[in-house]
Amino acid sequence: MSARRYLDEKTGAHPFHHDADGPRPHVFFITADMVPPESYDPESPMREHLRTPNLDRLMGQGTRFTHAFSASPLCGPSRACYLTGRYPYLTVNEERAHDGSEFALRASDAIFPEYLKAAGYATKHVGKCHVGTTKFMDAFGENDTPWNRWAPPLEDDDGYLRYLRDLGVQPPTWRDPVVGLRPDRRTPGNSLGGWVVQKGGEELPEAATYSQYLAWLAGEHLASALTQTEQSGDPIYLQLDFFAPHQPFLVPTCYEERARELEERIELPPTYFEAMSGKAQGWPRVYHFYLKNWGLYDERTARRYMLMNFLQIEALDAALGRFLAALDECGLYDDSLIIFAGDHGEMNCERGLVDKGVYGHPKVARVPLAVKLPGGTCGQTPRLPRTVDAMVSLLDLAPTLLEVAGVTPAARLDGESLLPLIRGEKQERDQPFIFECGWHVCPNPAVSYFAQLEAGPEPHLREGDRWFMYTYNLTSEFDELYDLDDPSYRNLAGADEYAEVKVEMIRRLGAFLEADPRWTCYWHTFRLDKYEHLDMAQGDFQMFRPK
Repeated sequence: MSARRYLDEKTGAHPFHHDADGPRPHVFFITADMVPPESYDPESPMREHLRTPNLDRLMGQGTRFTHAFSASPLCGPSRACYLTGRYPYLTVNEERAHDGSEFALRASDAIFPEYLKAAGYATKHVGKCHVGTTKFMDAFGENDTPWNRWAPPLEDDDGYLRYLRDLGVQPPTWRDPVVGLRPDRRTPGNSLGGWVVQKGGEELPEAATYSQYLAWLAGEHLASALTQTEQSGDPIYLQLDFFAPHQPFLVPTCYEERARELEERIELPPTYFEAMSGKAQGWPRVYHFYLKNWGLYDERTARRYMLMNFLQIEALDAALGRFLAALDECGLYDDSLIIFAGDHGEMNCERGLVDKGVYGHPKVARVPLAVKLPGGTCGQTPRLPRTVDAMVSLLDLAPTLLEVAGVTPAARLDGESLLPLIRGEKQERDQPFIFECGWHVCPNPAVSYFAQLEAGPEPHLREGDRWFMYTYNLTSEFDELYDLDDPSYRNLAGADEYAEVKVEMIRRLGAFLEADPRWTCYWHTFRLDKYEHLDMAQGDFQMFRPK
């Protein structure tokens, strides 16, 4: 019988049950920040040209989820989501938060690494935090150095600067960065990074990039953890949070020859030219705000941005390889659980936009997700499926890792363990999930719903079962509906042939919002706006007092 435990034994906070008799593999959780789908989607034309052997290794030796999504398009809220396993109350990143807005996890919250620590794991962390440092100190100890900002601390990270001195390299600086234009389309605007050199102008070696430093540091923490657990035999949990490929890009000039090979492969998406024509119809207003902030109006600049983005992906892969090599050297790779995930997507010039934004577009919602079980088994059959097409969320990571550790928290979790899907035991999830927008460049309260709709009269789909994403924007008259297998990202909300699909998605989202009091903020507006499509009970719409 599993023992009842608490994260704080003195106060009795966060009770959980722990099955100490099950297998406890080492766990390595690796994240990347803002990853464009075309860099990992095997259906993307760019995949055959990109060199990502280490990411390919993880996806090829484990299970790749083809329809994995974040719960938010922003770094902080998304990270809060997968760390707690719950929809976050964070709806904004710290740098744009209103006074009084929550942008960091509370001290009273619990994140899954805390449970792993309480269950006997030696916990280590390297890299970005962006949800407040308090919970990372609780989970990884007082010596953790999580940086709670959106961009890497290139100029004030003492560890990185010492690492560069040991390499005999000066700190990096940008050479001719990619620069956007302000809304007047003439004045230079946001700097998006690009080529980096040493401050003295010399070439910056690949080993001196910040991603390489994080990979090296993770290897050092791994070595320390192995020393600490040599006698106890306790398993290790190490979390490596890369900043790349998020811009500003930090691409060393030693990649210039590679750039010449890739640049002729760059193709701007069709919606880029639609955006630049000024004739874009049916777009919610939020996209036009982001065009003013991050629109790359010059075609040459847009192509250069995409090139740098792909080069940054390859540089990230090289850093990932450095850490995987450390696992190989220690003999840990084969018998460890390794997860690779992105925190959210990147527009990468879709609709003329770069970065991400508070809108329900598939390119900011979709994330890479690969899970390699220990020995390919985790106590089960070693024959794993190469891909899982079921819809999953980053909400599912916490339940998955807690199950691996034999931990069952008493607190509510909004996701589901991925292990049954990996084992081929289950193809339909019990809990649907949504994608929630918030405040960033501009406010846009919006929610997106995902579903696979069956062929048949309700809704009628002539081409069989398809995966759809429906977005309701509270501040716009335009809905959005996307076929998630359509690379053109055409908004189908106004298409007559998808009218029944849209109505069905409205009904399903309505049922989701109505069932959970956390979503009353959206439900009250949604039921007024979509009243004709919902089965509403008779009675007063007012809420006289909270239940």
